[in-house]
Amino acid sequence: MSGAPHIPVLLDEVIAAASPVGGVWLDGTLGAGGYTRALLDAGASRVLGVDRDARAEAELAVWAAPYGERFTFLKGTFGRLDKLAAEAGVEALDGVVLDIGVSSMQIDAAERGFSFQKDGPLDMRMGQEGPRALDLVNGASEAELADILFQYGEERASRRIAKAIVAARPVADSTLALAGIVSGELPRQKAGQPHPATRTFQALRIAVNEELAELVRGLIAAERALAPGGVLIVVTFHSLEDRIVKRFLADRAGKGGGGSRYAPVADGPQASFEAVTRKAVTATGGELARNPRARSAKLRAARRTDAPAFPAEISGLGLPGLDRKLLSREVSS
Repeated sequence: MSGAPHIPVLLDEVIAAASPVGGVWLDGTLGAGGYTRALLDAGASRVLGVDRDARAEAELAVWAAPYGERFTFLKGTFGRLDKLAAEAGVEALDGVVLDIGVSSMQIDAAERGFSFQKDGPLDMRMGQEGPRALDLVNGASEAELADILFQYGEERASRRIAKAIVAARPVADSTLALAGIVSGELPRQKAGQPHPATRTFQALRIAVNEELAELVRGLIAAERALAPGGVLIVVTFHSLEDRIVKRFLADRAGKGGGGSRYAPVADGPQASFEAVTRKAVTATGGELARNPRARSAKLRAARRTDAPAFPAEISGLGLPGLDRKLLSREVSS
C-alpha cells in the first residue's frame, strides 16, 4: 500500500467549483481520499467519506489521522448517501462530490480483475459482494451478454463477442483468457488504438457493480440531502455517465426541453438546481501530461436551490434499457 496510490482527477477544478469551501461535505467515492483531503484543507469543517471498497477503508491509516474528528468514514454505496449522512447525524449537506467509475488503485491491483493488462481473477466487484464478472460470463444467456456489451460498452460487435464467450464456456477465471476470446473476434489492434477488450471489460464492470443505476441513485440522493446553496460536483469518465449527469442537471434546472413557444410545457416542479458550470470542464494540458487517465474526465457542477426535491423520476435521463428496468422497479416499490 502506498501513500499516493491514486491521483485525483480535476482536483483544482473541483475545489474551484466548491469555493468558497465550508460546512459539511460528503465525498461519495472516497478512494484514497484525494478530494476529501483537498476539501478539508480548503476549509470544510467536516467531510463524510463514503466507499464500498474495503481497500478505501484500509487506506485511512495512510492519511486520515491528522484530520481527527473532521473526517468520518462511512462504509456503503453513494446511492444511499442521504441515508448514510443522516445515520452520521448530518441532516443537510453543504456539498457532495462524486468521482464516478473505477479508481487507479482498483485498476492497478491485478487480483481485483478490472484490467486486461495483467492476469488476475475475473472479479471486478468494487465492494467484494454479489456476483463476479466470472459468474456473468459463464451464467448469462448469449442475448443477455450481447445486451450488456452493447448497452454498457457501446460495443458494435456485441453479438459476435457474446457468441464467442458462450462457445468458450466454461470461461477460465482469468482476465487474460477473456481478453483473448474477445481479441479473437475483432480486427488486429493498430498502434495507438485501445485494446480490443476495452469495451467488453468496461461493460462487464458496469454491469457487475450496477454503476449507471448507482449514479442515478446517487444524484437523486444528493438532491434530497443538499441544503439550499449546497453544491453538487460530479466527475465522469465516459459518455454514458456524462450523458446521465448532464440530463439530470438540465431536468432539475428546468431545462429538460419538451416544449416550444407555441406549445409550452405545463408547469412542473420548481428548479431544484442551478448551474455552476455552464458546460463540462475538462483537464488542462498540464494535468494530461502528469496524468493521462484524466483525458476522458468531465466535471459538471450545480447549486441546490431552496425548492423541494423532484419526485424520483428516471425517464429522460439517457439510461440504457437494462437500468431503466432495474430502477423502475425501485422507484415504483
